[in-house]
Amino acid sequence: MAKLKLDMHDIYNKGGRIEDELNRIIREAVEKRIKLVEIIPGKGSGQLKKKVLRFLERKEIKQLYHRVEKDSKNFGRLFVHFRF
Repeated sequence: MAKLKLDMHDIYNKGGRIEDELNRIIREAVEKRIKLVEIIPGKGSGQLKKKVLRFLERKEIKQLYHRVEKDSKNFGRLFVHFRF
């Protein structure tokens, strides 16, 4: 199964790039009909993960995917599942 991966360690402190990269990876998954996107906001203070989750809850984004899974073994990782 193909998956896309977005590691946010390089852009965690660049506010505008965060949303751009999240938009890009979600749109790419939809266009290529990829069923899984792994997003790695990292552990840190948890603020970046909260920002990612808020982004994923937006109405226009939420309608594009099936569900979000928080990795039970790694606090700093999320999986976005698509149903195609």
